[in-house]
Amino acid sequence: MFTLWALIEASLLCLNAVCILHEQRFLSKFGWGATNSQIHGFGESPTVKAQVLNLVRSIRTVAKIPLIFLNIVAILFKLVLG
Repeated sequence: MFTLWALIEASLLCLNAVCILHEQRFLSKFGWGATNSQIHGFGESPTVKAQVLNLVRSIRTVAKIPLIFLNIVAILFKLVLG
C-alpha cells in the first residue's frame, strides 16, 4: 500500500544512497568522478553532468549529520510500530 510513510521512507533511502556514493570507486567508472569535472568560467552555464555532481556533493555535505538522526527515528518508528 502506498502511504505517506512509504514515501518518506523511500526518500530517506534515496538520500542514504546518494550520501554513500564514493566518487573514486563508483562514479569515476562512468566518467562522473571529480577528476573528470571541468571548471567553467564566469558566464558559462555548467553542463547537466556538472550540476548533478554538484548536487550529489552538496547533499553529501549538508545532509550527512541530519540523516543519522533521521535514520535513528525511522528505525525506532519501525521497531515500535512494525
